[in-house]
Amino acid sequence: MISSLFAVIAPVFLVAGIGYLWVRVRWPFDTEMITRLSTTIGVPFLVLDVMTRVDLTTTALASMAAAATLSVLIMATAGLILLRALRLPLPPYLPALTFGNTGNMGLPLCLFAFGEAGLALAIAFFVVTATLNFTLGVAVASGQFAMRALVKTPVIWALALALVLRVTGTPLPAFLANTVELLGGITIPLMLLALGAALANLRPGGLGRAAGLSAFKLAVGLGAGLLVVWALGLTGTIRGVVLIEATMPVAVFNYLFAQRYDNRPEEVAGMVLSSSLMALVLLPGLLWLAWEGTPPPV
Repeated sequence: MISSLFAVIAPVFLVAGIGYLWVRVRWPFDTEMITRLSTTIGVPFLVLDVMTRVDLTTTALASMAAAATLSVLIMATAGLILLRALRLPLPPYLPALTFGNTGNMGLPLCLFAFGEAGLALAIAFFVVTATLNFTLGVAVASGQFAMRALVKTPVIWALALALVLRVTGTPLPAFLANTVELLGGITIPLMLLALGAALANLRPGGLGRAAGLSAFKLAVGLGAGLLVVWALGLTGTIRGVVLIEATMPVAVFNYLFAQRYDNRPEEVAGMVLSSSLMALVLLPGLLWLAWEGTPPPV
């Protein structure tokens, strides 16, 4: 069990640790360029590669989309109730309580825990939450809804193309499939390096309240994941991926949105940092739960 847990957790935090140390020793790290490279090239090609290459049923993908939507709905509702009870403003905190780091941290964890099938399922979960984050999340943070953000999101177009290819049974030409796989392969290392760099650059504030809200986020995420897998009757790899993705810490994008719209960015940064540290401590138990107490062979 210990070796299985270490095999999954260690690569994630070692690569993120390289990004963290890179920034701490003051070597140049263009976070904006890396983030743009990941979101406009890496993630879309990873989606196209995995969704056209890994054999998953349409039912499984639909179950993941439903699970992601329900998880977000549960977390948003719980966050709204808490913030209203504490009389805290919604724009800074509600997106952070709703959207987890299903990309930078969730994708590699699911890959190492369940292989390429787990990665494909995690991508389906990630695409749904990212779409909602870049539309509803931005709407809450900015006070206005912009559909253009969704239309301009490259991963949406990559997913649409992948679905068309799957439905029609059309394979990519060999040269194009190899190119897509090569470009998609840069995504997870870049995302982990960017995560480490982002944590090194954060200047958290209000850590007391941030820690409390972070603990609430992780607890509600795990509860939402357990409720969703029970309600949908999910088992095996699908169940494990939902539990992992639903329990991810606060997404770094929430800090970027808070900074862009001047919504207490220091406190949101504190939530990103504290929830990530809490997730590090909780990961062994989460993976054990995701594996249903029996880890797959490493």
